Amino acid sequence: MNLHNPNDPRILVFAYSNVGYECLKLLLSRQENVIGVVTHEDNPNEKCWFASVAKLAQQYKIPVYTPKNVNQPEHTAKILQLKPDLIFSFYYRNLINDDILQSARLGAFNMHGSLLPKYRGRAPINWVIINGETGTGATLHYMVRQADAGDIVDQQAVTITHTDTAKSLAEKVTQAATQVLARQLDAIKTGNAPRIPQDHSQASYFGKRTPEDGKIDWQQSASQIYNLIRALTHPYPGAFTELKGQRYCIWQARPHDDHEHKQTPGSVISTSPLLIATGKGALEILQMDIQ
Repeated sequence: MNLHNPNDPRILVFAYSNVGYECLKLLLSRQENVIGVVTHEDNPNEKCWFASVAKLAQQYKIPVYTPKNVNQPEHTAKILQLKPDLIFSFYYRNLINDDILQSARLGAFNMHGSLLPKYRGRAPINWVIINGETGTGATLHYMVRQADAGDIVDQQAVTITHTDTAKSLAEKVTQAATQVLARQLDAIKTGNAPRIPQDHSQASYFGKRTPEDGKIDWQQSASQIYNLIRALTHPYPGAFTELKGQRYCIWQARPHDDHEHKQTPGSVISTSPLLIATGKGALEILQMDIQ
């Protein structure tokens, strides 16, 4: 049971994934007045490696809503009837319409998994690793019509190591997100949250990724391919290559950037260890399977 102070702001939470779960858990541990949780139905075709936001809310007897499109008039009307004072979006996957956002007198706030204005959009955790970044973080910002473009409340940076995978980095970013939320929650509840305008000239935007985007381009350098592999390894669908109609998913590898060869990129240099020629250097395959 959520034993909150009835005078606390009425908080409506849109949440999914690991950040959604942990941020909701933080609100509940502080006995905040969470009046409802909007989340996504679990997809049986998706490998869910994170805890269920819906189940957590249900444990606290909080109403759970799973509309396919929250912006349809009937769903918007239902949400407006809840009369939220404050809205949080923690890794909710869909844009939320202005009628909903503007219904909260204390504002609507989103937690994004990058250091905005860099890496706006989808899959920021995967993209920063693919692009070889050495740092990222979590940003809490005001929600506006354009995705991830609102004024910043607070940020927390994390380091990306050379061995981080998307899963290990997601765990770091989740921890950063909960720290930011804990740090700013009281200010948000009293209407005193900081507002730091984003420098839109520094913004970068990345789109949704699909499993087919994991196809390896052997013309790239060993390091670039290695980054793709660790960005897409378990629990994600994996980076892959195709040979004679078979798809080979590579889950773990080691780049040898200084390995000089005259082989065509994608060809086998040696079988023990399994070393594949790339556009620059060679890639040692440590774990692979046939799909």
